[in-house]
Amino acid sequence: METTIVNSTPMYEKRWIALALLCTAQFMVIMDTSIIGVALPAIKTDLGYTQSGLQWIFNAYVILFGSILLLGGRLADLFGPRKIFMWGFVILSAASLMAGAAWSPEALNVARGLQGLGSALIAPASMTLLMTTFTDPKELGKAFGFWGAAAAAGGSAGVFLGGVITEWLNWAWVFYINIPVGLIVLAMSPKYLQASQRVRGKIDWLGSLLVTASLMILVYSIVAAESVGWISVQTIGLIALSILLFVLFVQTQKRSAFPLLPLSIFKVFNLAAGNISMALMAAAWIPLWFFLNLYLQQILKLNAFYSGLALLPMTITIMIVMVGVTGKLVGRYGYRKLLITGMLFLTASLILFSFAPVGGSFLVHVLPGSLLGALGMSLAYIPGTMAAMSGAKPEETGLASGIVNTSYQIGSALGLAIIAVIAATVTKSQTGTDTMDVVALNAGFRAAFMAAAVASAAGLLLASSKVKTAGN
Repeated sequence: METTIVNSTPMYEKRWIALALLCTAQFMVIMDTSIIGVALPAIKTDLGYTQSGLQWIFNAYVILFGSILLLGGRLADLFGPRKIFMWGFVILSAASLMAGAAWSPEALNVARGLQGLGSALIAPASMTLLMTTFTDPKELGKAFGFWGAAAAAGGSAGVFLGGVITEWLNWAWVFYINIPVGLIVLAMSPKYLQASQRVRGKIDWLGSLLVTASLMILVYSIVAAESVGWISVQTIGLIALSILLFVLFVQTQKRSAFPLLPLSIFKVFNLAAGNISMALMAAAWIPLWFFLNLYLQQILKLNAFYSGLALLPMTITIMIVMVGVTGKLVGRYGYRKLLITGMLFLTASLILFSFAPVGGSFLVHVLPGSLLGALGMSLAYIPGTMAAMSGAKPEETGLASGIVNTSYQIGSALGLAIIAVIAATVTKSQTGTDTMDVVALNAGFRAAFMAAAVASAAGLLLASSKVKTAGN
């Protein structure tokens, strides 16, 4: 893959203002995955979503985000990261306007998908801009610290702001809030972000289309299986089509002179095991967050504001531990031990939630499990990323980073799709409906937490047996 050529001096004088813009971008991308959680019940009521259909508000975003990340990085290489960064914000802002004005579940799902598309352009372009803006290794380390803090803050702010906005304004404003921020970033980017020269190369449009279609069809087949049956012609046919498209994608990558995903990188030891671990981590963590939001509001009957407050300790823990503690522990103990410990805590958290009763309390049935899960995620995420990227050549680190992000996002989508079907099936088996009976609804949530615990335990076993690190 070609290297982007940046018109910059060794010490770009506006680099710290540029960093503020890039951190804002990271903040928004992460916030868009968390801010809708508390608003889900209000959206369900106003737009007429089914209980199982709510997952598409999340999945529509992460499927497009995860599927197009590699293409977004390629576009940034070819056309310059600043241009792609700004186009990403144009798409994200327009999609946020559409999401806030959505008149039906289908309209909101399309808007969320477009938000994911915008974020898939923003994320790799902003990473490239960060690394080319800070040429001094010490300053680059400091910049990455702010970058990580912005991501953690986006998760925390999304949960809290989602509760405040939904309770005191309207759920539509969880999307409208992106618009003024996006306009400010677009106005400041030409002045403070460095322009880049276009490099020569081609875009693997066919590969991008094949892998995106394969992933979308696979997730849809899983979601629809709840109503049409797992062994129905539709489910089996769609899964087979998804596999066929993915096989064709792999074949195109072997033959393409400019592949979207050079298969040679998978010769790197740890890459496959590390990425599978990251996918399983996401398949456990995202359902935990998704169903805990629903448990708080639909079972414990907290309003949107208090649900946001209830989740705030969890996200603050992530911000403090991930930014201030995990890096130091990795240096002392190595990433393998931390990854195993983190996945163990996450698994234990999900098992605790699988016993959450209808008449539960925040202090007994929510706070301990949420803090344990947050601690586990904080300890596992960075080591998991390091494990997946260990051994990559210097010229392959950007590609390896894109693969890790893609694995995480696709793990999120597939994990939530499968576990939401499990929850809905358990609920319907008791009442014949997915919305009416609170006891049956909670039984579905408990099944979801246990299924997520299985995914986390699988990631724990893989990390324990396959992921290796020298000296640790």
